[in-house]
Amino acid sequence: MAVRGGGCCLSPQKGVSRKQPIFRGDITLRDLKLPDQRHPEKAHRVDNAQPKKPSWIRVKAPTSEGYKKTRDILKEQKLVTVCEEAGCPNVGECWGQGHATMMIMGEICTRGCTFCNVATGKPQTLDAFEPGRVAHAVQQLGLNHVVITSVDRDDLDDGGADHFAQTIRAIRHRSPETTIEILTPDFLKCAPEVLEKVVEARPDVFNHNLETVPGLYPTVRPGARYFHSLRLLQRVKELDPTMFTKSGIMVGLGEDAQGVRQVMDDMRAADVDFLTIGQYLQPTPKHHRVDRFVTPDEFKAYETAAYGKGFLMVSATPLTRSSYHAGDDFAQMRAARLAKLAQ
Repeated sequence: MAVRGGGCCLSPQKGVSRKQPIFRGDITLRDLKLPDQRHPEKAHRVDNAQPKKPSWIRVKAPTSEGYKKTRDILKEQKLVTVCEEAGCPNVGECWGQGHATMMIMGEICTRGCTFCNVATGKPQTLDAFEPGRVAHAVQQLGLNHVVITSVDRDDLDDGGADHFAQTIRAIRHRSPETTIEILTPDFLKCAPEVLEKVVEARPDVFNHNLETVPGLYPTVRPGARYFHSLRLLQRVKELDPTMFTKSGIMVGLGEDAQGVRQVMDDMRAADVDFLTIGQYLQPTPKHHRVDRFVTPDEFKAYETAAYGKGFLMVSATPLTRSSYHAGDDFAQMRAARLAKLAQ
């Protein structure tokens, strides 16, 4: 479906079939609740069977009062979260504690990664007031630590680097005691110096996920380049050696243990401080298939190996996600660095 003037997530009008397009004036609006409109690039893919989740993957539906309060604040500020857009299984637990990962620069991504549930297409124009709204929500939620991520914006000359910097500065102004973690895109099509804008804004943690082993990039992350992402993380350390860096991968996509350990070595060569490893969960039949469910014992083995390679902090469990328990993990990582320096 052609989209003019950006996408919009609407519930179908009463009496209108969900299969029919919705019009506002002469503009056709996408209903991002419909899989074919949310992921037009995946609509013609062959369905992949979605295997039954094992007992260690299942989580309870979100119902707590804390969850509802967080939801209402985010709705009031008209903010998008990756918790909802990516279908995170931990949303009930995190929102119940008042923690949410803000997703800036809209809800439509210019990439079409086969694992991702974020909508794909032509994004909206950047909202100049969004950094202020994010900062206000952080203040309202009383966050000690906040994670800010975004869609990929290959349509922008700087990939959204300045928007990230503005958001960091806005949060610092409103909540100077809040520590800030950013999870950025790869800025693949931008000039190398755009990264400097983000680093100069001084986030406490710079996170960029490698997502998977390099051999799976053509099928899992076709719009990205493994060694470009690795170099991005390395450059952050070159620009500011004191800044914590973080990266993560999913398992269960078809990789093997040797490949995972090689990614660990590559990350350590780039001086990455914090590694996350979580189980890939297939959002719809049109997404990349789950190759297998990795057992908790295997995750524990990955954690042990990663600490042995020198990471300051490792989170490796089936339900680990980039921002899961991010505040507590940041405190542990900072303490680990101080202990290492004391030695």
